[in-house]
Amino acid sequence: MTLRTLVPILALALACARAPAPAAPRAAAASPAEYFPLAVGNTWTYVDESPALPPERRGATRTVRILERTADGYFRDSDRGELRADGGCVHDRLRRLLCAPLAQGQQWSSVVSASSTERYEIAAVGETAETPAGRFEGCVRVRAHNRAGPTTDNVLEITYAPGVGPVRIETWAVVEGNVAPQVRAVLGSYRVGGK
Repeated sequence: MTLRTLVPILALALACARAPAPAAPRAAAASPAEYFPLAVGNTWTYVDESPALPPERRGATRTVRILERTADGYFRDSDRGELRADGGCVHDRLRRLLCAPLAQGQQWSSVVSASSTERYEIAAVGETAETPAGRFEGCVRVRAHNRAGPTTDNVLEITYAPGVGPVRIETWAVVEGNVAPQVRAVLGSYRVGGK
């Protein structure tokens, strides 16, 4: 190799060495409660776009409304779910659904029974989600895995929008490496904080 061919390669290597490193994924807002606002009267209506449904059943809606706050501080909804935000997490009585710090790669687990542990990870921060209820910026997407058998995993992804709550919910069954979409629900409308 001659000096004449080495100089351009050296110049390119120096330019690459001085190039800025790719930005690390940004953390989202500090509090998980900002991504799932809990208050009596808050309402979310979801449109069922599940691929497994026959076409005539797609588009059905389901509304979840927070009805009351229990004596121990959980918010009970119309689907008999109970949620609370404290200790850096939004959680139900069995599992932590969204935990700080809200940064890509953050992981935690929840033991839901003697034979079942769900593993959670923040898959993305700062995403944009488009739904019938609108376009939501700065979303956090959480992925949960639960081993259903020796060759089967159930995967759940929930996308949370700041000040709104869950805007997209999707599940898949992964059997021997084959992915089968199960449920897809997107936010059709919502009423949070009296708005």
